Amino acid sequence: MGINTQRDVEANLQIGPTDSGMVRIFVEAQGVEIPMDFDPEEAEEIAEEIRAAAKAAQSVKR
Repeated sequence: MGINTQRDVEANLQIGPTDSGMVRIFVEAQGVEIPMDFDPEEAEEIAEEIRAAAKAAQSVKR
């Protein structure tokens, strides 16, 4: 499975700060919970990557 492989899986995504000063991305799908904690600097880098991907996706012809 790669980035371009479509799947019919529903998932819930939550993003927020933790009480220990980390940023948590929490994914829940089909009974599986995946908490991913990042320090604020890493979270900023991830946010930049998401923005860059969104900008690139806007230029894709549909």
